[in-house]
Amino acid sequence: MKINKSGATFSSIVGIGAKIKKMMDETGEEYLFLNRGINAVCPIDLSKVIPLIDFNSTNIQVYPPNKGTVGLRDAINNDYFDGNSSVENISITSGGMTAIDLPIQILDLDTVYFSKYYWGSYAKICQVRGVNWATFHNLTDFINDVKVIRNSVDGADKKIAVLLCDPNNPVGNKLDDAFMLEAIKELNALNVIVFFDSPYRKIFNDHTDTIYVALLKLENVIITESFSKSMGLSGQRIGFIHSTNKDFNEELNIRLLYGFNGVNAFAQELITVLLTTEEGKKAVSDFKKNTVEGLQKNIQYLKEHNLLVEKLYQNSTPVGIFTVINISEEELLRHKIGSVGMVYFTNEKTEEVTQWSRICVSVPHQKFKSFFDKMLMH
Repeated sequence: MKINKSGATFSSIVGIGAKIKKMMDETGEEYLFLNRGINAVCPIDLSKVIPLIDFNSTNIQVYPPNKGTVGLRDAINNDYFDGNSSVENISITSGGMTAIDLPIQILDLDTVYFSKYYWGSYAKICQVRGVNWATFHNLTDFINDVKVIRNSVDGADKKIAVLLCDPNNPVGNKLDDAFMLEAIKELNALNVIVFFDSPYRKIFNDHTDTIYVALLKLENVIITESFSKSMGLSGQRIGFIHSTNKDFNEELNIRLLYGFNGVNAFAQELITVLLTTEEGKKAVSDFKKNTVEGLQKNIQYLKEHNLLVEKLYQNSTPVGIFTVINISEEELLRHKIGSVGMVYFTNEKTEEVTQWSRICVSVPHQKFKSFFDKMLMH
């Protein structure tokens, strides 16, 4: 059997999680899983939401529409875009990673750029799809670099895309919205495809957030989104893609059909109920409120104990769900705290970076404090 190998390697983050679980099983001791990108301050309480779902309905039991149910797409239009977009611009996907992968498959691109501290899956997806990728230092420098490219002899038609994740994974920092929106407008004008991939944003915002409406006016912007982070429903594997480009949406519809033939009907119905009913909205609101409170307490603890890598937050704000701290993955593991070394999130392999770790701060504060207190006492 001849295999067409992608050349990509399996996720180091998944491997680290398996290693920690094995250690916990072997020792019988508790570990703090801060290596995972999961909101675990509290679960979302679905007890008043599930009774609203008719499991005997055709909405649950038969094939869902290829682009997703109209009810869910309409709910997304209202919640994200204040009703200013159209269900035709919205396609449901089986999670946020698929929402990133599909546009990279579809678009004719020379290079995809992302921040110098980036989620490793961005690079792996590009590698699997045979697309070149590179990193940039900051948005201002990147815009200036693109201007130079556009003014060069062979750069006017160069097919460039950029992935923007804000708040960032792995750093967990938030840029100023006004600055970011102006940067996106400049990139759009420079004919750069902008993937606005910010699944952590909705944890801190509700339907009054105006940035998605502002992005509607920019033809080169593709929004990729996931409900894993903002609702704590990573197990449902559901997200969406928004684009106002008719040709892109037509090709996306074809690839959704032959790649997936519809996205889990229960997951679609559940998200619809969460977005449209009073019970659902309250469940989401309570989940976000408790999650943000936990994030803030844990980040404050890190600040008070000088554990944050402050240089990464000089022109931005640490909000979570991740932070970067100045303790190595190996040292944290000795104290039964799971993390992921920052060497997995950057091309910079300096001695300094090897002493940094990404941790997920979305866990109950008292548990977080207990593990770190024990470590700091040694």
